[in-house]
Amino acid sequence: MRIVGLNASPNEDGLTATMLKAVLEDAAEAGAATELVHMKQRKLKACLQCDNGWGICSKEGNCILEDDMQAVREELWRADAIVISTPVYFGEVSEVAKNFLDRVRRCEVAGPSENKMAGKLGLAIAAAGGSGGGIVSCQFVLERYFQHLGIRVFDMIPVTRFTREYKIESAKLAGKALVGAQM
Repeated sequence: MRIVGLNASPNEDGLTATMLKAVLEDAAEAGAATELVHMKQRKLKACLQCDNGWGICSKEGNCILEDDMQAVREELWRADAIVISTPVYFGEVSEVAKNFLDRVRRCEVAGPSENKMAGKLGLAIAAAGGSGGGIVSCQFVLERYFQHLGIRVFDMIPVTRFTREYKIESAKLAGKALVGAQM
């Protein structure tokens, strides 16, 4: 099994990244090939809504923007499972996650070719470091992206700075369980 993890936080050592690393480390121990993508290290632009909102993404399944979106998208195509870990900002996913997922959704779902993410397993982590609020609405947003992309929800893990210690253990268990999940 190949698992790609997307860290949608600018902090590579914070709560969001720690949770993702726990999933990937234990998945690797269980035999999976894993890859960690720090999204803030990639050039990922926001959608321009070309041609009244539906440019070549709907005609060709590609985007006109020249950045790292296509390379990350292709990494996800090669994966059996996708883990996205995002900080909770105003009850939403981070801006880098939103920009990327909006563009991928347009290309995968609206484009004329086969949706190459459909049927993959997905694990979503919403990490609220401040008050702990906004987790439910953030997870709802992540679930909607998974639904639009045809990604099968394996699990959703909410975590706050107050629940960090035992949620790290949950993330480790999820990584192991993900490796044994039926595709």
